[in-house]
Amino acid sequence: MIILDTHIWLWWLMGDARLKSEWQQCIERSERVGVSAASCIEVAWLAQFGRITLPCASDEWMNKAIVDSGIELMAITPHIAKLAAELPQHHRDPQDRLIIATALANKATIISADGKFPLYVEIKELLLN
Repeated sequence: MIILDTHIWLWWLMGDARLKSEWQQCIERSERVGVSAASCIEVAWLAQFGRITLPCASDEWMNKAIVDSGIELMAITPHIAKLAAELPQHHRDPQDRLIIATALANKATIISADGKFPLYVEIKELLLN
């Protein structure tokens, strides 16, 4: 399984040139690709405050981005919440902490371009950056 960080999910769906071909191939070859429910919060927030422009209303976009793309929406379970809270304070962003915890809980590869993700030794073997 692969967990996509929010920006990777956006880049992949929108055909953004910042998505490395290595990441694209990994996503295409994977039987299971997921995003944390925290990514939905992040996309809605980014759209609401003009940080990104979606081609349609955010709820419509998310439905298409999950259902039509075959992405698995990963729930924020109590275990994932606990893991996120226990992570070192490299990242104060709760969405990123939940995304990392989702990868840990599922023992999944995580794809991210976030420069702070490599600071987490907990995901050293899981991170593709």
